[in-house]
Amino acid sequence: MRSPARISRQPYNKLVMIKLNAGNIWEIMNNWNEYLSSQGARYSAMDPAAVSAPVQDFGRTLTSAELADGFVAAVTDQGLISLTGEDAASFLHNQLTNDVQHLGSGEARLAGYCSPKGRLLATFLMWRNAQSIFLQLPRELQAPLQKRLSMFVLRSKAKLADASGDAPNQVVLGVGGARAEAALRQHLDALPAAPYAKLDHALGTVIRLADAFGAPRYQWLMSADTARTLWPALAATLAAGGNEAWQLAAIHAGVPQITLKTQEQFVPQMVNLELLGGVNFKKGCYPGQEIVARSQYLGKLKRRTVLASIDATAQAGDEVFAASDPGQPSGMIVNAAANGNGGVDALVEIKLASLDDGDLHLGSAAGASLRIAPMPYALDALEV
Repeated sequence: MRSPARISRQPYNKLVMIKLNAGNIWEIMNNWNEYLSSQGARYSAMDPAAVSAPVQDFGRTLTSAELADGFVAAVTDQGLISLTGEDAASFLHNQLTNDVQHLGSGEARLAGYCSPKGRLLATFLMWRNAQSIFLQLPRELQAPLQKRLSMFVLRSKAKLADASGDAPNQVVLGVGGARAEAALRQHLDALPAAPYAKLDHALGTVIRLADAFGAPRYQWLMSADTARTLWPALAATLAAGGNEAWQLAAIHAGVPQITLKTQEQFVPQMVNLELLGGVNFKKGCYPGQEIVARSQYLGKLKRRTVLASIDATAQAGDEVFAASDPGQPSGMIVNAAANGNGGVDALVEIKLASLDDGDLHLGSAAGASLRIAPMPYALDALEV
């Protein structure tokens, strides 16, 4: 059996390889993955759309209790697009659901990219520095989304590039839980004070994200050399995890991410994007804007995304059924991650009427039951 630390260099889809600047990123990510393997990392199955095997965990799945206490995660399944040029902000402002023109250098924002029908093609975490605006999204979506956005640049003075292999962005570490702040302050003289604030340090860029488990959650971007220096100290203090742990924390923060299996399934409000500040209803037009606005202002919202635990395996795109209406799906899994207790925790987009009935199941009306848990923020539509 092939060792997971050795990543095959077999040919991949030509478009993906060209767009991801494959040679440089292959070398960086192989070296980083080999280092993590020496630290006990386990890898999930190879993904043809990725340049490296995603790090699943470090020998076992972390539980929610362990994440709440404190964790550090090697995040290897996210890609990064950069936009440079004097028209970069205005171009993106006309494409995304959120305000890009007034995006400050000390903040990050969520945003969506919709089809003309108002359905989400991607969700981004975006931030900027003096030279570029950055869009973070799942690596599996990066190449096609980068190509799609490039098609609309036309005469705008804006250039899109893959920034994943650039030295400041080579490695992403996710840190969270009650002991996260103390662990980070061993290396950093300051931390972002509020969710979606951003600070640039000599050791990298730190973005505070939405809190999870009642504690801050941080994303730290850095060079691979810096990561190899810092990882041992962080992993000695905090529980070590991979993409699974980071996804579980995001799920408990109530922050959705569109993946390949859920593209064009939801308008932004179905996944609570406007409740998270990811939609600006006062900005100008963007693809699907009329439908997104109509969903907000005409009638009551009939669907929302909620947090659930399931004692079964589930993944994004799986359908959910209500016992009161077994003939058709009532919702869909948006994101799911193993919870360390034999099942998954998930963000589930669901009809509010089905949620009121309370008897929800995975895959069919006879499938595994969903146990609904409180979200970390108010769902206003549940009150109507």
